[in-house]
Amino acid sequence: EVQLQASGGGLVQAGGSLRLSCAASESMINEYAVAWFRQAPGKEREAVSCLSRTDRATDYVDFVKGRFTSSSDNAKNTVYLYMDSLKPEDTALYSCAASEFNFCALNWASESVYDYWGRGTQVTVSS
Repeated sequence: EVQLQASGGGLVQAGGSLRLSCAASESMINEYAVAWFRQAPGKEREAVSCLSRTDRATDYVDFVKGRFTSSSDNAKNTVYLYMDSLKPEDTALYSCAASEFNFCALNWASESVYDYWGRGTQVTVSS
C-alpha cells in the first residue's frame, strides 16, 4: 500500500510563498493522479488541485488559480504544491491524496475518488 507524507508547511506572511511536498513510499505514485486538499479550522475539507499523469495537466479550484502550481518529480516519488501570493484565508491543514487512476476525473474534487491519503502539513498565513 502506498504511503504518503505531506511536508513543507509553516508560518508565512500574507503575500509570501511556500512549497509543499507529498512524498510517497513507492514509485507507483508516479502513475497515480495526486490531489491536494485542505481543511481550515471549523470547515469542511476542500479540494485544491489534481495532477494527472497522462498529460501532466493539473486542475485547480478557482480560488487558487494563478497562485498555486502543482508539479511532480518522479525520480523522488514526490508531488509538489507551490503556493504564491498567500492569503490569510489559505490557512489550513494541507493533505495530499492519490487515486489509482492516472488522470483527474471530472469529479476530482470529491474525496471519494482517492485511494490513499497522507497526513497533513499545517500552513498558517498571517495578515
